[in-house]
Amino acid sequence: MVAGLIPWLLVRESINHSTFSDFSIVRYAGLLLLLAGVIITLLCIIRFATDGRGTLSPADPTKELVIAGLYRYSRNPMYIGVMSILTGECLLVPVTALFIYTVSIFIAFNLFIIFYEEPRLRKDFGEQYINYCRRVRRWL
Repeated sequence: MVAGLIPWLLVRESINHSTFSDFSIVRYAGLLLLLAGVIITLLCIIRFATDGRGTLSPADPTKELVIAGLYRYSRNPMYIGVMSILTGECLLVPVTALFIYTVSIFIAFNLFIIFYEEPRLRKDFGEQYINYCRRVRRWL
């Protein structure tokens, strides 16, 4: 929804048959970012299911703190994956509305993480999460 349907709705009228005929280095970079973001996001979803024994849904959150895989390098690699997809889309189809949307999503992610997710994880996982925060940065 966040990285697929809404961006598509924002750019669909700007896309025509010539949109992808002039494939510059910027568009190749956008495609690489998009693909990297998809891979990162999928790896994180799998890690949530296997290591965390849960899902992305608040209705079925992880039962274990996920700190392996990409989570060794960032506390929020799934958000990085989504932001990579959105940034790639901005480079592929440079539409002002999509850029504004992408910046807004980044701000919303930050607010959600700081004011909801991190306090909930501290409550759910206590000292284990606090130690994890000392070792691993929020983003990169």
